[in-house]
Amino acid sequence: MNNSLGIAAYRRVWEQWFPSKWILGLVLILLFGVPRFLIVLQSNVTGNSQWISIIFTVMCFTPLFFLKKTGRRIIGLRASSKPQWLVWGFLLGGVFCFLLFAMFWLIYKQEPSNAFVYIGNNTSSGDSGLAYVLIYLAILMTFSPMGEELFYRGVIHECFRQRFGESGASMIDSLAFALTHLAHFGIVYHHESWKFLLIPALLWIASMFLICMIFNKIKRMSGSILGAILTHAGFNLAMGMIIIYLI
Repeated sequence: MNNSLGIAAYRRVWEQWFPSKWILGLVLILLFGVPRFLIVLQSNVTGNSQWISIIFTVMCFTPLFFLKKTGRRIIGLRASSKPQWLVWGFLLGGVFCFLLFAMFWLIYKQEPSNAFVYIGNNTSSGDSGLAYVLIYLAILMTFSPMGEELFYRGVIHECFRQRFGESGASMIDSLAFALTHLAHFGIVYHHESWKFLLIPALLWIASMFLICMIFNKIKRMSGSILGAILTHAGFNLAMGMIIIYLI
């Protein structure tokens, strides 16, 4: 009970500071996006990505801290009304990832300009044992999909929805997600120096924007944010399999 009262008081403070939800949305994008961006860049140098998982975990709790019960239902924190779309979303996420890999492979082969090659080199230890594969894929399918979807397709989307509508909010949350992922690929650390790969980066950002619009679509079709989470999980599963077995 005390925790509930504390969270309610916390929300009232945010409502007083940010009476316009879209301004709160901008603040949250920067509050989570900038540290995450810098941490990912640093992890590309050091190989230490534990702080990224911590940020994803914190993102999971943002609907509790920034949305009331009604708001949490609006963003889709409820059972799916069309569970078949949960399955279709998961499959679609995987298919999209393989198509994206095919595009980068046809253009860049095994060069660092291939997003999958660069990300794979920064995230995979080279161990292909069953235990490692299962743990690696489990992490890919949980921390990132849950944290990012509850944050971007949940809280951020709702912050902008009332002012810009569903379509406008979808484009804003998708663009915020895509630009944040520039730290994963586009700005690359190669041969002990930083480079900005303009054309590969534009392809990557456009692809991330498009897959986010698909996340939003599946969320609406399934009637639950779980649709977006599972579509994201399908994408990450495919990426993990590609990195382990095809790169």
